[in-house]
Amino acid sequence: MNGTRPVATISALAPFEVRSFRFQWPADLLTSWAFEMETLILGWYVLVQTESVLLLTVFGSLQFLGTLIAPMFGVVADRLGRRTVLCAMRASYGVLALAVMILALTGLLTPYLVLGIALLAGLVRPSDLVMRNALIGDTVPAAWLAKAIGLSRTTMDSARIAGALAGAGLFSILGIGPAYLAVVTLYGVSLALTFGVSRPARSDPSISPKAPAPASPWQELKAGFVYIRNTPEVLALMLLAFLVNLTAYPVSMGLLPYVAREIYAIDQNGLGHLVAGYASGALLGSIAMILLGDARHPGRIMVLCIVAWYVLIAIFAQQGAKWPGFMALLAVGVVQSIAMIAMSVTLLRITPERYRARIMGVRMLAVYGLPLGLLGAGVLVNGTGFPIAVGVYALFGILCTGCIALGWRTVIWR
Repeated sequence: MNGTRPVATISALAPFEVRSFRFQWPADLLTSWAFEMETLILGWYVLVQTESVLLLTVFGSLQFLGTLIAPMFGVVADRLGRRTVLCAMRASYGVLALAVMILALTGLLTPYLVLGIALLAGLVRPSDLVMRNALIGDTVPAAWLAKAIGLSRTTMDSARIAGALAGAGLFSILGIGPAYLAVVTLYGVSLALTFGVSRPARSDPSISPKAPAPASPWQELKAGFVYIRNTPEVLALMLLAFLVNLTAYPVSMGLLPYVAREIYAIDQNGLGHLVAGYASGALLGSIAMILLGDARHPGRIMVLCIVAWYVLIAIFAQQGAKWPGFMALLAVGVVQSIAMIAMSVTLLRITPERYRARIMGVRMLAVYGLPLGLLGAGVLVNGTGFPIAVGVYALFGILCTGCIALGWRTVIWR
């Protein structure tokens, strides 16, 4: 492919420069597929081996520990290049997956080793989305960001469906060791494809090759935080991002193994169906954003979809059987995807190129709400039961969303 001719399969959706997408799209797809297979396999393994919902939520929380250092990953990427950092990160995923496979095949794997490996992976893994979105922001014109982010999200959503079903099937038939051979293979192919991603040329006119470099990466990071503090739109989006990670994502991303085993009384294949239902809804939401493109009032759409998200997870918590829960998760996935795409598009539009990776990295700090929310949910579920715990989370989330939308109404709602 030469010049700016788009890939044939997506040219009907968005006439933007997609040279990087030749390799980035399938690389992101395979990485997301491996992520979902790992999460399902290891989450089920920890729950079955320990019989503890608290340790299950600890496992889910450890995978997001790296949100604390995601801004520094962004600073490094702004200096060394997004592709370079992304390649190093994906190489680390493969090494850790290989360690799990070897331990499982030799019979040495234990739940506590799984937690230790999840801790190491969690230091790096949350920054993967930072690099993906930063690369898109480098290569896609602002007018087409909604379509581009929507297309990128389909890699995660479709992979979540395939990864959940494949992970559950391989685990139940072959066991954890042979199933992890597939995970290692996916990471290896993804890394090879990532090496083919283009190195985007800088286009920000404020960047001069003769401009002096900041004294240290810490100064660059500080500049990113100052930008957030002085930009009300970004600050409001950061607060909303933290809120949904604290109170909404734990229900659909961390507690599903508990719901499948303890409430619906189904096995890992049934769990795979639940995850696939949620991912199918998210895929539909991503496709809707691709087709709709630029919404006239993205802030309003984002807020309304977040409120609907809370209402739907409260409905999901009241279901006592697999297929009603599946349908509720399908609807949750749709509104969640639309809300998060609207948020990402807004951030990429208003962030200058020189700040892009570090601002997206600071955005990942909001994901730290997820492990906190998971730990709190584990305690609350043990004390009150799943329906009441989720109802408390949903009510709190709706109230806080309303306060944020009201407090920053001139930059979000209007």
